[in-house]
Amino acid sequence: MARNIIHMAVPMTVAQLINILYNVVDRMYLGRLPGHLALTGLGLCLPIISILMGFANLCGMGGAPLCSIHRGRGETDEAERIMGNSFTLLILFGLSLTGLCLAFRRPILYLFGASDLTFPYANDYLTIYILGTVFVMVGLGMNPFINSQGFSRMGMMTVTVGAVVNIVLDPIFIFGMGMGVRGAALATVISQGCSAVWVLRFLTGRRAILRLRLSALRLHAGRVKRILSLGSSGFAMSMTNSLVQVLCNATLQAWGGELYVGVMTVINSIREVISMPVQGITNGCQPVLGYNYGAGEYRRVRQGIRFTTALTMAYSLVVWLLVLLFPEFLIRTFNNEPDLIAAGIPAFRIYFATFFCMSFQFIGQSVFVGLGRSRQAVFFSLLRKAFIVAPLTLLLPALGLGVDGVFLAEPISNVVGGLACLLTMYAVVYRPLGKMKS
Repeated sequence: MARNIIHMAVPMTVAQLINILYNVVDRMYLGRLPGHLALTGLGLCLPIISILMGFANLCGMGGAPLCSIHRGRGETDEAERIMGNSFTLLILFGLSLTGLCLAFRRPILYLFGASDLTFPYANDYLTIYILGTVFVMVGLGMNPFINSQGFSRMGMMTVTVGAVVNIVLDPIFIFGMGMGVRGAALATVISQGCSAVWVLRFLTGRRAILRLRLSALRLHAGRVKRILSLGSSGFAMSMTNSLVQVLCNATLQAWGGELYVGVMTVINSIREVISMPVQGITNGCQPVLGYNYGAGEYRRVRQGIRFTTALTMAYSLVVWLLVLLFPEFLIRTFNNEPDLIAAGIPAFRIYFATFFCMSFQFIGQSVFVGLGRSRQAVFFSLLRKAFIVAPLTLLLPALGLGVDGVFLAEPISNVVGGLACLLTMYAVVYRPLGKMKS
């Protein structure tokens, strides 16, 4: 089990890191523009981008584990139909979201914390980014179906292609052609288009075990319900992340102004980078756990859970120590403005005070999703962000903590929500599996 998980997790972890690299590279380049308004404007778009990714995860992370379970049972035809239905849903969501976001982007951005100073930057980036929504849906939403078939290296190449294109085009468009934030958005859209083409070519080609066929695209109510039910965990996580980002930006705007919105943009960027290996490991275990669970190999499922937990915790503890020791170095990766660095270092240490506990959430979530337990997965997605972080983000600043209260909400939620998720997974999944015969 350890070898199988590593075989899946290493390429997926590399893919996750590359994916984050090409998501944050825009922020790294825009952070080099004079001042911090361009970076802050991009930060205001992140909740909307998180929502779009949430819809991609709704279908991809919902359908791919089901495919693994049906493959484990030898039901290849049903696995292909689940993949086809997921693709149709992704296209429908992509087209609908494109129209809605274009029509209401101005009120949405002001609702999410934009000011008259930051709105032009946010609007320029978002308008172009939205036009590539279908590419996001296909590239991000269908890539899990490559990984679920055991082609993790090919899945890694999906994001590698997009990352290379984005990294090459960003400086050309932003600085060479003087397009600023619009150039960053255009480079991202083109790179996402390349990733989408890569995914479709593989899933319709001869190498794929499960192929994307026209006969499987017609929606079936039962399959759609199962896909959306299981995918609602990843969707809830993205939506609650978006909610928290909105609340943080609005609260920071009220208590500290644009400077602290910029600080939160940098912190979120660093968090995405350092948490990606954890997501890569836990996502990599899901196809292995799902396949063995579908095949009735419960002893091997328990082995996989133990190995994933140990590996994830070891990484989290090492990174937790590093980020607390070198905050200024990490912040300067995105911005060299003295006022942003001065405000960012104490905020950084508060936000990441209990980072290692975040791995508890990822471990529990991955097991619930991998074994098709949608109810528990959705509940714990909502618990940490919607029921702990969001209320604390509003309450703690009002109790006299000011901007520090916004950053303090995250470490509290890591401990409470993370432990609740991990302990519940142990009680309702890991222990009962030990009593079942393989």
